[in-house]
Amino acid sequence: MTAAPRSADCSRCLALCCVGPSFAASADFAVDKPAHTPCRHLRPDDGCGIHDRLRTRGFPGCAVFDCFGAGQQVVQVTFSGARHRTPAMFDALEVLRPLHEVLALLDEAARSPVAAGARDLRDRVERLVALPAEALGGIDVGAVRREAGALFDEVVAAAHAGRSGPDLRGADLLGADLRRRDLRSARLRGALLVGADLRRVDLDRAELLGADLRGADVRGARLGGALLLTAPQLEAARGDAATTVPEHLARPAHWA
Repeated sequence: MTAAPRSADCSRCLALCCVGPSFAASADFAVDKPAHTPCRHLRPDDGCGIHDRLRTRGFPGCAVFDCFGAGQQVVQVTFSGARHRTPAMFDALEVLRPLHEVLALLDEAARSPVAAGARDLRDRVERLVALPAEALGGIDVGAVRREAGALFDEVVAAAHAGRSGPDLRGADLLGADLRRRDLRSARLRGALLVGADLRRVDLDRAELLGADLRGADVRGARLGGALLLTAPQLEAARGDAATTVPEHLARPAHWA
């Protein structure tokens, strides 16, 4: 069985994310768009007409979005290289996108002391994402995510052995100045960090699973040892050349 992709290759998709989801005019999107309606900037060749200037044109939400490779999995595997979009593809994407995100996180967990459990779950999720379209609706995505969440708790516990930081899971830290907080080994799962000031903060072994980092200032921050951090979270934050990032993640181009 060929491993499912973990990162998006838009050239092998059919712009599913530019058509399927709905979004409302906000700080993330400049306009309203109904579900299953092509974005006004979608070109006939399925490319984005403003891809190189999404942020300046009011679409940072598009710049941050990552399907983790689910888009090309739908088109190339689930629908065997189809050439045209169908409604069933959007249904498949809703199932596969969260599963591909779990796979990306399990890759990190597989390098931890609980590697055996992570690899076992990863193998099972790989089999799920390879199912035919008609079987995807029977997957309990919530159950998979809960099982993965429990395993990620073990990953964090192993990383925090001998040291425990502040427990800020789900905390509302909107716009907070955290520069004087010791956040090493902190539990920040699901924390609201929108616009938070994290300049030069050491986040070594801090758990950032699901933390909302939109607009968070991480210039000079030490994120290299952060746990369960994803590419979209980095894309949503504001960093610079002094910000360290985990080895398995790329530095966002807009930080330059």
